[in-house]
Amino acid sequence: MMVLPFLGFAGATGAAIAGRRGLALLLWGLSLGVLLALFREHATDALPLVF
Repeated sequence: MMVLPFLGFAGATGAAIAGRRGLALLLWGLSLGVLLALFREHATDALPLVF
């Protein structure tokens, strides 16, 4: 699941290199949103600590 933001950022970089600024910004924004959503999911999980 964590590969999704990195693929999006790679796609945004490729679009920027190709001169497609709008697509690059769209992919970058979507990737950032996915990254933040995954972080929120991860940060709010309860830790099953057993001592």
